[in-house]
Amino acid sequence: MKASIDQTLKRLPGAPAGVYPEGVPFAQVLAHGSMSVEVFAPGSNQDRRDRQQPHTQDELYFVHSGRGEIIINGQGFDAVAGDAFFVAAGAQHRFENFSNDFVTWVVFYGPQGGEK
Repeated sequence: MKASIDQTLKRLPGAPAGVYPEGVPFAQVLAHGSMSVEVFAPGSNQDRRDRQQPHTQDELYFVHSGRGEIIINGQGFDAVAGDAFFVAAGAQHRFENFSNDFVTWVVFYGPQGGEK
């Protein structure tokens, strides 16, 4: 299987859904077993806000381009191209102060509720 950011970004924002009535700023590009991979570009939707909610699986973020800040359980970290972040299942998190070209890969994996 192959995932391409360039082709995926052309599809963003996606159709309106949930907390993103102006269109979702993410798209799934790969899935296998408990693992799924998405491309997330929070600046692709009209209001440029990251309104994601805690997820039921553990997550890895790999920042592809741009810069911003990731807030995980209230603690902020600079996020630039080449950085990787772990977010445990159920953790509050979001990106803020991101550049127009901010794009990250997101890998969801493992059991519901996260690995123990």
